[in-house]
Amino acid sequence: MTKTIILSLGGSLICPADFDFKFLKKFKQVIEKYIKKDYKFAIICGGGKLARTFQEIASRSSKLNNEELDWLGIHATKINAHLVKSIFDSNAEDFVVSNPNRKIKFKKSIVIGAGWKPGWSTDYDAVLLAKNLGIREIVNMSNVDYVYDKDPKKYKNSKKIQKISWKNYLKLINQKWKAGMNVPFDPIAAKEAKKLGMGVNIIGKDLRNLENLLNGKKFKGTIIN
Repeated sequence: MTKTIILSLGGSLICPADFDFKFLKKFKQVIEKYIKKDYKFAIICGGGKLARTFQEIASRSSKLNNEELDWLGIHATKINAHLVKSIFDSNAEDFVVSNPNRKIKFKKSIVIGAGWKPGWSTDYDAVLLAKNLGIREIVNMSNVDYVYDKDPKKYKNSKKIQKISWKNYLKLINQKWKAGMNVPFDPIAAKEAKKLGMGVNIIGKDLRNLENLLNGKKFKGTIIN
């Protein structure tokens, strides 16, 4: 029986500073390994450094509102999505999903998605796509390996959280969306996932860890549900 995985791929992994072809090559190998085991993947791509560069450059010359900054980020996700689609070549559908609510004919092993509208990150698009495809769980890969009780960049005594409810997760983060916001899972997406009773697995960039998750083994990360 085919198993479909919704994977929100952080732009921080596609384009941390420059495009990370080494990571993408290994990512491709892992995904193709599971395709042979009858898995299907819907991969939604974030904007990463490319989005922030667009936003920073534009902000230097004009005072842009949040919606205008969001649109720049969305265009960056589309560039990243087309790059990831090209890496998978004939295994991926020849279109990029931009509207996660639209009915999708998902015949090949992989479909790639990008940003849709201002007001949230691609995490929310991943939640909507999961709902569309009838999937109850999302894998979130980024440069964040766990949810922490405090910002680990600011507090050395911050602690990793292995399991947390949506209610408690939302208490940890700013619940108002801002373009370029850097949280494990954006607040708009978190509220929608909570409403739908959907689970999210927050994992870092370790591809062996992704394999452990896909194999149903213990993995490093945070389960939010």
